[in-house]
Amino acid sequence: MQQRRVGHSGLRVSRLALGTMTWGSQVDQYTATELLDGFLDAGGTLIDTAPVYGDGKGEQVLGAALADRGVRDRVLLAGKCGLGPGTDGAVVDASRGTVLAQLDQSLRDLGTDHLDLWQVHRWDDSTPLDETLAALEHAVDSGRARYVGLSNFSAWQTALAHERLAGRPSAHRLVSTQVEYSLLRRSPETGLVDALDHLGLGLLAWSPLGRGVLTGKYRRGTPADSRGADDGWGRWLTEYLQPGPSAVVEAVARAAEGLGHTPAQVALAWVRDRPTVASAVVGARTTAQLTELLAAESVALPPEIILALDDVSASQV
Repeated sequence: MQQRRVGHSGLRVSRLALGTMTWGSQVDQYTATELLDGFLDAGGTLIDTAPVYGDGKGEQVLGAALADRGVRDRVLLAGKCGLGPGTDGAVVDASRGTVLAQLDQSLRDLGTDHLDLWQVHRWDDSTPLDETLAALEHAVDSGRARYVGLSNFSAWQTALAHERLAGRPSAHRLVSTQVEYSLLRRSPETGLVDALDHLGLGLLAWSPLGRGVLTGKYRRGTPADSRGADDGWGRWLTEYLQPGPSAVVEAVARAAEGLGHTPAQVALAWVRDRPTVASAVVGARTTAQLTELLAAESVALPPEIILALDDVSASQV
């Protein structure tokens, strides 16, 4: 698998990353270890994780898989902080005490002494930005994080955080931001991508398959064994099952048929090769799903197909 630099930093990652959001909830330990094996066999290096994944069990499952295979030195762990479980959904808390406590817990669960990339999961209106940035600074200075970044920050939030951190005594710099980006969610192109290009940050694209909708599995209804059939996950898909997004899905399916690839591979290749994208995070619940997605590594979309997909998805910007 090809490796890319993250922005202007020295961090090099595989251009497809392994997502672990469902590890510990929908993905058990045995399957997780199989997924890890398949990812490493394909040349993948970057693994995306967070304390809230898998109902709080995801990092324990990932840590056990890494220990079982003895492969910590072959992977780059991209963790997060500032988001925790609450009674009415996730709670945003990027205060110094909370994020450093989360970092220590992540290191214990993952069985490692450092994260290769540590990211603030969401902007926190209730915590002074400088307090959160000081925690990132401390994590790097103490050796518990090699690089730091953001997740789900807007363009102005990203630029502000970048300049504030660079201006602190240690002069550490953010290297990346992770946001949802796909043919069904092109909003990063309305300011964020330009900001990243100017600042020298790389983009990590989560949900590059439009929450699974771009695989085409929902074209004829909702499969009983899909996430869409689950009450919680189903609500998460609703906005992508409307007429506008459906037209994009049909265009992807037609392109895939003509190219001899699957819709998922075409949609993934489109995101992977967008400006500033360092890596696209793929999630899979089975080894068969992961094998299909990793095969996108060899897919190179013709310029005319890229232009056609750009055109049909323009309304998703």
